[in-house]
Amino acid sequence: MTDWYARMLNAPVGGPLARRLGLPRPAELRRHHPGQPLVDGPVLIGAAGPSRRLADHVQALLEPDATADPGGRLGAAVLDATGLAELAELGAAMEFLRTCVRRLGPSGRLLVLAGPPERADGVEAAAARQALEGLVRSVAKELRDGATANLVLVADDADPRAGDSTVRFLLSARSAYVDGQVIRIDPARTDGGPPPAGRVAVVTGAARGIGAATAEVLARDGATVVCVDLPAHGEALAATANRTGGTALQLDITTPDAPARLVSHLRERHGGLDVVVHNAGVNRDKLLANMDAERWDTVLAVNLRAQLDLNAALLSDHGPLRPGGRIVSVSSTTGIAGNRGQTNYAASKAGIIGMVRALAPSAAERSVTVNAVAPGFIETEMTGAMPLATREAGRRINSLRQGGLPVDVAETIAWLAEPGTGGVTGQVVRVCGQSMLGA
Repeated sequence: MTDWYARMLNAPVGGPLARRLGLPRPAELRRHHPGQPLVDGPVLIGAAGPSRRLADHVQALLEPDATADPGGRLGAAVLDATGLAELAELGAAMEFLRTCVRRLGPSGRLLVLAGPPERADGVEAAAARQALEGLVRSVAKELRDGATANLVLVADDADPRAGDSTVRFLLSARSAYVDGQVIRIDPARTDGGPPPAGRVAVVTGAARGIGAATAEVLARDGATVVCVDLPAHGEALAATANRTGGTALQLDITTPDAPARLVSHLRERHGGLDVVVHNAGVNRDKLLANMDAERWDTVLAVNLRAQLDLNAALLSDHGPLRPGGRIVSVSSTTGIAGNRGQTNYAASKAGIIGMVRALAPSAAERSVTVNAVAPGFIETEMTGAMPLATREAGRRINSLRQGGLPVDVAETIAWLAEPGTGGVTGQVVRVCGQSMLGA
């Protein structure tokens, strides 16, 4: 879908008009292209509190990018607040961010690293750490020109390298539509570096939209992708498989034999599995007063029951998911905030969040992570069918003042699927441009 409003206001004539009328002007977001630098400009790294443990680590991780002219424009800024123990030290965090906001370039990045509040040494330290969440989320709403701000909570006993893939992702153009998020790094030691070739990934609902984009990004990163979708979508599914150099598997994931058929295919054709992306989903909208059993059952079966059944088969004692595997489910901000006329859809997407949180601890025993992404307004066929006023409202009610693209969700899924993201599990990452809807 083309966002004509954004295109018009980014044209030479539209810019002055937007300023004169006070209209929100969506920025052209910097998105990932192979070969581009991690950040678009120098990175300023600072610390609030007595510790610089992660600041020094990030400095070494990003060299030579982490060299900032004291008065120049910034591609990104990283604040190490892991040593924060007193409310008075919040002033240093505020001052660093205030200075950086003024210097941040288009599609710049603010990243704050802190310790989990619940593991702080004392009540005041916990309060100071929790205050950072309000600070970062508010700063994210004030940024302009496509810039974003995010908070990463790093366990005090975590290996500094456990957050490397997350730091790189949030500083890069791959996180263009991830804004105002809080991500936790558990005390797991993980190796960084690019995803290795040779992994096998399954993507359901791969014929189009977010599923097709996810298959393409995973293939770009070296994975062999098994593209799964309904037989009715066979032509589009084959096109996705051909583009990605993967294979197509026509399968209705709601049938009783679907888990066994998928397991058999993976064993016979690929010898195992490393990444599962549960993307397949449907909506059958109706006000609750008019909701019938068929609409309810269909949505819950595709969006939630199928994921539960597939996970049980893939994680069984003789299942094909190998140690170090990654499970990523596509939820929705509707599952967090709710939406009029979508009680069935919202229930299914909220159920995914419950599934991810409950499954993560047991999956961790096999070194498998389980996470979810929750897209907001993404430019797809589904949102393109919305009434004009509803579509425009969905595009504008976020800090970036525009809809996201399927590739924005795909890049986030690919980050969660990386071998180096083993410290992130049981979490829900919103890909919504910091939507005003939901928590």
